[in-house]
Amino acid sequence: MRILRAADYRVMPWKNGGGTTTEIAVSPDGAGLDDFDWRISMARVETSGPFSSFAGIDRTLSVLEGEGIILDIAGQAPARLTMASAPLAFPGDVPTGAALIGGPITDLNIMTRRGRMANEVERRSFTTEIRIEPRADTTLVLAVGAGATLLTHDGPSLGPLDTLILDRDSPEMRLQPKGPGLLFVIGLHRLAANH
Repeated sequence: MRILRAADYRVMPWKNGGGTTTEIAVSPDGAGLDDFDWRISMARVETSGPFSSFAGIDRTLSVLEGEGIILDIAGQAPARLTMASAPLAFPGDVPTGAALIGGPITDLNIMTRRGRMANEVERRSFTTEIRIEPRADTTLVLAVGAGATLLTHDGPSLGPLDTLILDRDSPEMRLQPKGPGLLFVIGLHRLAANH
């Protein structure tokens, strides 16, 4: 079990130069945009415009704050994403445009390398104790809102936007909210190599 603190996340420019991304975690550690297996980040989207293209990458997007965004993904009907929406999965290498609904947003962006990794993202309302049983190779739990206290492991605490990282062998975790908020539970699955 590891806890990543929001204050330690790395801020970097977007691939297309249109804004900044706050990198929460990447694997392998220190990987760049061309060689990661998976990458979890938050982006502040200030203006409408095209998304960066990532060849061979699958993305899942959620809105953490702001009015929301409408994604125009090639070959699909426009998708309206707000803070109340389920996470949206789409290929990172098809032309995608974004229109802000009412001012800037912050989004949560999960990227996995197609054929090597797969992701599943669950958005859970966090008003009472939640139990997390890590079933994926890597499970990340992002606290949005007031943060959380871990009722296991002598009760370390997650602040707003801190992330808990668990591996498949981690015990079940019990989290108690410090106030109303959301938990994003991100499961990252390594796919068997094709022979």
